[in-house]
Amino acid sequence: MKTAVPCYYHLDVEVSPERVGQVSRILAAHLRFWDLENLVEPVCHGAEMLLEAIDEHATDKNTSIEMWWNGQHLITAIGDNNRTLRPDHELRACLQHLAAMSDGWGCCATETGSKVIWFSQRARAGNREPLVPTAPEPDLREGLDVPREVAVTQVADPAGTPDEVLEEAR
Repeated sequence: MKTAVPCYYHLDVEVSPERVGQVSRILAAHLRFWDLENLVEPVCHGAEMLLEAIDEHATDKNTSIEMWWNGQHLITAIGDNNRTLRPDHELRACLQHLAAMSDGWGCCATETGSKVIWFSQRARAGNREPLVPTAPEPDLREGLDVPREVAVTQVADPAGTPDEVLEEAR
């Protein structure tokens, strides 16, 4: 079984409608690289929702995105620099959806007055089925005839005994 190696990724981006899809693809690539294929859909969807809400409501579009994988949980955090964006008003529907689809979530303020919204997903590392080779099955449409015993006709005269053949070769 593969052991889980802690992983971390950080991305700073200025949010715009076209950047939301790019960021989602970048996050998906990192999750696949970390062998967390089953978390691509919920993590990218949650990040897209938050980035779209920031793009729609925030005046400062500079955003930081971080992902931490500790072997059991993936924590995705999105921090914005906008002090006027309030989670209880503009982001209420987005946060309700995050709460429904994640194992845990939260919002906290930083020293600069901005906020970080995070959510976590639980997963197991190395949860794979081993590949088992399958035996080939015969194809019923085509079959080969069983070889028959065919008499071999004598094509040439017998060469003689081995000693005679060696003497002729010298």
